[in-house]
Amino acid sequence: MQNLGAALSERKQKQLYRTRQTLDGPQDVIVRIDGREYLSFCSNDYLGLANHPRLIEAFKQGVERFGVGSGAAHLITGHSYAHQALEEELAAFVGRPRALLFSTGYMANLGVVSALMGRGGKVFEDRLNHASLIDAALLSGARLIRYAHKDIENLHSKVARTGTGERLIASDGVFSMDGDCAPLVDLAGVAAGVDAWLLIDDAHGLGVLGKHGCGWCADQFADVPGNTILMATLGKAFGTFGAFVAGSDELIETLIQQARTFVYTTATPPALAWATRTALRLVREGDALREKLSELIRYFRSGAAELGVPLMPSETPIQPLPVGDAGAAMALSEALREQGVLVTAIRPPTVAKGAARLRITFSARHERAQLDRLLETLASCYGKASCAAR
Repeated sequence: MQNLGAALSERKQKQLYRTRQTLDGPQDVIVRIDGREYLSFCSNDYLGLANHPRLIEAFKQGVERFGVGSGAAHLITGHSYAHQALEEELAAFVGRPRALLFSTGYMANLGVVSALMGRGGKVFEDRLNHASLIDAALLSGARLIRYAHKDIENLHSKVARTGTGERLIASDGVFSMDGDCAPLVDLAGVAAGVDAWLLIDDAHGLGVLGKHGCGWCADQFADVPGNTILMATLGKAFGTFGAFVAGSDELIETLIQQARTFVYTTATPPALAWATRTALRLVREGDALREKLSELIRYFRSGAAELGVPLMPSETPIQPLPVGDAGAAMALSEALREQGVLVTAIRPPTVAKGAARLRITFSARHERAQLDRLLETLASCYGKASCAAR
């Protein structure tokens, strides 16, 4: 039997141990943990909707109308009017014929790949894809083939060497740890050339990028190719919870029949779907929020450059500060925390060995003065923490 205690101790020694922190109140740019307030740059609440009063009121109305739990799977009696209405509105929003709700993005990706691929199939994935896409390919029984990050030539050569059979190309739309965007038009060209599915995980693009927040995927195509499958989550820019897959009528019907992570699980609470309909309206109306978010990103990057704080290339709310060593990343994160600023240290296996970083994320609820505080704190802590870890 594996010695779990020894394995945990080793993880601590390597600066890879993870702990939870318990918030005393709602998600916001100021959070309270153990009685102390912190300025937070950790969440994916990009538009600041997680604690929006209209969402809170919509959720209350949903509970009053539909109760709390759904009580059953979608294919039994768990599928409510709230779910159906949300699916139809999401499909229209991203410009696809239909959409299907899933409990989480992880379950959505697993459901799609397992329903469409199997033994003998081949799944091609960007090396920096989210863990859910990697696990989806592994659990489907198909052969997983990974290509260099955003390298279309490398993808094309690997596709060309694998012969015939069912194929699926999968990529993040916005890469969650780097903040850069996938070359979707080029990926679609490769997929079309070999009659492959193209699955795009737009969890960090939906609500933030594109016209009215329609996402990176919808933004990149005048007409989304029929072989393209969109997956996006609702717990980030939308401020609620859950995920959906959008695509052709035949695709959605296939998922209803064959996606085990949809068929064999209880439907999410209908009140949550009801509140998410309001979130969708707020996202559509949120051009001012997106403009403010973009302005904050530009302001921060300019300030960081003036201070000599290195950032990875990103024009999204995900702004990674590369550190390299996991211990150095933890030291910097702790130094910031002591000053009342929360920024998460990202370490292996989430990123490659030697690629640890701070993952700074912004919300439209942040103000310039709060970014000034972040920049000042980074400038004072960055060099000290890096030296202390060596």
